[in-house]
Amino acid sequence: MSRRASLVLAGLGLSLLLASLLSPFASSSPDGLERVAEDRGFLERAETGGESAPMKDYLFPGIGSEKAATAAAGLVGTLGVFLLAWGLASLLRKKVESEP
Repeated sequence: MSRRASLVLAGLGLSLLLASLLSPFASSSPDGLERVAEDRGFLERAETGGESAPMKDYLFPGIGSEKAATAAAGLVGTLGVFLLAWGLASLLRKKVESEP
């Protein structure tokens, strides 16, 4: 395995570890967008449109424990962002390599 691959895997592993261990301790206070919706008086309308959200309120569905559901959501979210970034980097690398 190359040094670069080892570094990427170590970084991903550390990120997944931190996401799973620290996400259950995240603040339950509203985030910025939720706070603005609350201040402007349209929070109720915004909340009714989120039935299709994959992990509403940062909880992985089907897990009874709130802390475990939050940790699972942190893991899945971190892995999803990593895979999107990896895919985008691969596409950009191919494009740069194919340019004359």
